[in-house]
Parts: sequence; C-alpha cells; structure tokens
Amino acid sequence: MISNFFHTPATKKFSIKPRYYDPDKEERESREQRIRRELGMEEEKKSGNGEYRPNIKGQFRSSGGWERSMEEGRKAQQRRLIWMVLILALVFAIILFADKLF
Repeated sequence: MISNFFHTPATKKFSIKPRYYDPDKEERESREQRIRRELGMEEEKKSGNGEYRPNIKGQFRSSGGWERSMEEGRKAQQRRLIWMVLILALVFAIILFADKLF
C-alpha cells in the first residue's frame, strides 16, 4: 500500500499520424480525368445520383437552400421575440395593477 502511494504513473503517449492534403494534385487529377472523359479514353462512371463532383468547396451555399432556411429562422426568431415581449408586458401590467384589478 505504501509503495502505491509513492508510485507515479508513466505519462500517456499520444500518437497521431498526420495526413497530407495536396490541392494541386487533386486539381491535376480532376483535370486529367475530365480530359480523358472528353477524349473518350476513360468510361464515364455514373451513379444513380448524377455526376460525382470531387471539389465541393463553396457549393453548399450556392444551392439556395441555406438562404431560405436562414430566412425562415430569422422570421421564427422575430416571432418568438414578439411573443416574449407581449408576455413580459402582460406580466408586468398584472404585477403593477394587481391591486386595482382584484
């Protein structure tokens, strides 16, 4: 028991293998694939969902779905704020004029 009291555990080791991302290589491969497809050297692989686009950077915002949902969110937030102000005003009026009402 006394030996466990003075024992300090060894440090825990953290090991992570970094991943390397090369945007130039990805662009070059996509360009080569597009050229091969245009020249008919490579068969086009299509899935049921349409054409695969490897570079999706910035395409989510341009779809328009986000803008609509953000606008709906703003309207809902404004409605909640109006309801809270009305309820607080009602509670304040009841507290302030309770002796006259009851």
